[in-house]
Amino acid sequence: MSHNLATIHGKTAMFYSGEPPWHGLGVELERPATAAEAIKAASLDWEVVKMPLHLKVDSRYRDAEDAFAVVRRDAVARNPVPVLGIVGKEYTPLQNRDAFGWFDSIVGQKAAVYHTAGALGNGERVWILAKLPGEIRVTDEDIAEKYLLLSNSHDGSSAVQVKFTPIRVVCQNTLTMALSTGRGLCIAHTRSLAERLALAGRNLGIINERFQNIEWAFKRMKGVDMKEHRLDEYLALVFPKPTDDQDRAGRSRVLQAREGARRLFEAGQGNDLPSVHGTLWAAYNGVAEYVDYHRESKTPDNRLDSVWFGMGYLWKARAYRVATNRIEAWKN
Repeated sequence: MSHNLATIHGKTAMFYSGEPPWHGLGVELERPATAAEAIKAASLDWEVVKMPLHLKVDSRYRDAEDAFAVVRRDAVARNPVPVLGIVGKEYTPLQNRDAFGWFDSIVGQKAAVYHTAGALGNGERVWILAKLPGEIRVTDEDIAEKYLLLSNSHDGSSAVQVKFTPIRVVCQNTLTMALSTGRGLCIAHTRSLAERLALAGRNLGIINERFQNIEWAFKRMKGVDMKEHRLDEYLALVFPKPTDDQDRAGRSRVLQAREGARRLFEAGQGNDLPSVHGTLWAAYNGVAEYVDYHRESKTPDNRLDSVWFGMGYLWKARAYRVATNRIEAWKN
């Protein structure tokens, strides 16, 4: 899979509203009011279909057993046809409008704003980011805004994912963490208005509860003094060395990441605030800033893919998990 923004009918498949996103990508458009409008603005108003595969054997074509290609319906007439992924017979495509339509019940209550949406590769992965009202106030000077990131893949690699993505205002670090760390949301497409409103209320309650827990965790991190040996232990757990001693390139990347995060623990944006400096919260943000802005990446959209979905996301999710697991032991 190519890790770049998709081009659909000559247009970059991404939009944003308001201030430019931290990654600096996309085209600014008017704020869409519904998921359908967001999909259209981001050039995601297409469907995918599952088509049987045929193998050419001795100049004859034979059906491939339990193997199907997922393709965009609007690209079927191309030669060659761009294939998003190879899947089995049990795989059922989920259309963009159905995956993203889940947000409408939340937005309909004026509880969120569509901020950006787009696609990577040929459309293998699509996402939509919604900004929620309110904020996470770690201190009066250190505030994070609340976002939800919903993504879906059309290559069979993953189902619909929802991630909490607070963005630290002082430096625009994205503090992405998986929904699985809390109670699950019900992402269902229902025709009943009453049922949709009921689900919206339930989901909004879970979302608000989860962000309250995140704010509490951030504040507890701020209360932990990071002595030198604690910082060493933390970075070793967040960036573990490869188990293969022969993987010199991997070991070099890990050591580089540790050193970069260590430097940003002291010099990262916002980490010089009196209530933040020298704390576990500063260490966690040092990791996030390194992943978002300092880790080597070929292109900005390659970095976006890593930060939200790839190794960058895994590092930040681990950084949050390790930090919250160490708070109790390190609080004194």
